[in-house]
Amino acid sequence: MRFPSRRAIFLGLLPFIVLCFSVGWWDRIHPFVLGLPFNLFWMLVGIVFTSLCLALTFRLERNEPPAERDQP
Repeated sequence: MRFPSRRAIFLGLLPFIVLCFSVGWWDRIHPFVLGLPFNLFWMLVGIVFTSLCLALTFRLERNEPPAERDQP
């Protein structure tokens, strides 16, 4: 079994950290962004951000040779 690199772990945790620990900043209804309450808009941006981070993680892990990977 191959272990994920530190970059992959960081990219996987980044959306979790951004969405969970920024609640105090975005937990409001006003202003409206694109006709949506701000908190709903922020969550939709979070979904797109998570998808981008995981796609980047997949590409990094797929293209990295096993010899250059971080060993546990």
